[in-house]
Parts: sequence; structure tokens; C-alpha cells
Amino acid sequence: MIHFNRSLGNHHSFILTGIPGMPDKNPWMAFPLGLLYTLTLLGNGTILTVIKVDQSLHEPMYYFLSILAMTDVSLSMSTLPSVLSIFWFNVPEIAFDACITQMFFIHALGGIESGVLVSMALDRFIVIRDPLRYTSILTPGVIGKIGIAVLIRAVCLVFPLPFLIKRLPFCGSNVLSHSYCLHQDAMRLACARTRVNSLYGLIIVIFTLGLDVLLILFSYVLILQTVLGVASRAERLKALNTCLSHICAVLLFYVPLIGVTMVHRFGKHLSPVVHTLMANIYLLLPPVLNPIVYSVKTKQIRRRIIHVFQRRKNTV
Repeated sequence: MIHFNRSLGNHHSFILTGIPGMPDKNPWMAFPLGLLYTLTLLGNGTILTVIKVDQSLHEPMYYFLSILAMTDVSLSMSTLPSVLSIFWFNVPEIAFDACITQMFFIHALGGIESGVLVSMALDRFIVIRDPLRYTSILTPGVIGKIGIAVLIRAVCLVFPLPFLIKRLPFCGSNVLSHSYCLHQDAMRLACARTRVNSLYGLIIVIFTLGLDVLLILFSYVLILQTVLGVASRAERLKALNTCLSHICAVLLFYVPLIGVTMVHRFGKHLSPVVHTLMANIYLLLPPVLNPIVYSVKTKQIRRRIIHVFQRRKNTV
């Protein structure tokens, strides 16, 4: 039998939470969550396959979209083991080391996705500002270097988090607020001062959320300046329309991220259900909706997907 509040010198495991206060309702969430993960894999897998097989999509925009799709799949897979464990198999316990490993991947992949969205904003600026030199500026080599830089930044920023958590003593409750491990969630269970953890968490937020949002806004200011300089209204609308998918992806990622950050820092009086709902929206919604947004709003991808389904229908 699992004891949900242990008063040991330190914990060897944490207890994950499905639906706060209603553990008997966890099985009811198993199918909807399984459906979300399935849609994530199918949607992003379709995007990656279409871009790979269609030579006309071997352009900078679609290379960045491929990186975004791979990041979304990886982010979903980082939470899948613990979510399956609690909702499908009713095993809420997770080992301490497994928890901080999952914590590292969730935060690192979140930083990578933020960096990819900044890169895609740069891509939109270049294609609108200098369309004739677009492919010569953003060559596959340059895109690869941008991807490596985004990866290194995220890993370097998140790398200290596991060590900052491991140094803390845990001697009270070991019950986490979510069905996966987050730094701010584990930190609040420590029975020691967590000022260093809080300060470093704030630094990560500033150098990802804060800096990246400013860079994206700056990119769109430059884009608007360029678009407003175009004489034809039709050309202005066409140029702005190429940015709609990226704007949707930015909103899908940053709005829930800002929400979950605010809830954790200032919403201690809120119901635990609100904390759980915001965290699940932040991690599960963008990977599911990003492929849908790009499939609907990007004509080339939409046509290719329709073509594939029509060909399969004709062969049947």
C-alpha cells in the first residue's frame, strides 16, 4: 500500500496526482488522454512524413516546422510514461531519479519549442523582407546551426535544475500536484529554504519566456513595417496571411505557459483542479493543435495531405 504522506529524512519517490481530490475518477480520463496522445503522434507524424516525401516542401519554413513537430512529439513522449502510469494503470508512484529526469526533459523541451518559435519568426521576417534571397540566406546549413544553438541554450539553462532539486531535503508530504514532474511543483515540497531554486527558475523564465517573446514581438514589428511599405492592399494581405499559422502556434504555446507560470507563482489560493488543468493544457494542447493549424492554414501541406488520402482511397 502506498502512503501518501511520509515523514522520512528524504523521499525515494513522489506520488503523482491525476484529478485532485478525485482519484477514483482517474480511469475516466484514461481514454481522452490516450486520444490526445494518439492525435499528437498522428498529426505531427503526418506533417513530418509529408515534408519528407514532397520535394516542393524542402524549404526553410518547412524545415523549421519539422523541428517544431519533432519537439512537440518529444514533449508529449516525456510526459506519457507517468500519465499512463497514473491514469491507465493506477500506479501514482514515481522514483525520485525518474522524476527529476522527466523534469529535465519537460523543461528543456519547453525551452527548445520556445526557441524554435523565435526561429520561425525570423524565417517569416526574412521571407517577407527579402523574398528573392530567402533560400540563399536560410540554407539547410544555417537552419541546422540555428537548431543546434536552440538546443544548446535550452539544455544549458535547464541542466542545473536536477542538481538544485537533489540538494534539497524532502521530509514532509511527497504528493505532487500533477501527473508529471515540474521543478516548481517538486520545489514546494522541500523542507528547507528554496530561494536559490526560485531565483534560478525566474532566470530561466526571463531567458526563455521573456526574451523569446520580446524577440518575436520585435520580429513582427519589423514585418509590419515591411508589409505597410507595400503599395498593394492585396499584397499586404497575402504577406500577413503567411504569418497566421506561426501566430497561432505562438499563442498556443505562450498563452498557456504564461497562465501556468502565473498560477504557480500567484495562485496558491486557487483550487488544485485549476493548477492541474492549466499544466495539462500547457503540455498537451500545443502538440495536438499545431499540426491542425498548419494543415488548415498552409495550402501546400493541406493539398499534399488531401492528395495522399485521395490516392489511398482510389487504390482501395
